[in-house]
Amino acid sequence: MQNAHLSALAAKHEGLERQISAESQRPLPDTRMLADLKKQKLRLKEEMAAI
Repeated sequence: MQNAHLSALAAKHEGLERQISAESQRPLPDTRMLADLKKQKLRLKEEMAAI
């Protein structure tokens, strides 16, 4: 069960990484959105480390 949960968290983490990368490459990136995405990614990383 924990393996499935960890896999789901890792998939979400990877998706956030792709969103951050895409937004960063735009001519005028939305800095507020980037900050929010990075916070979400950090929360997921912390949750994965706790498992």
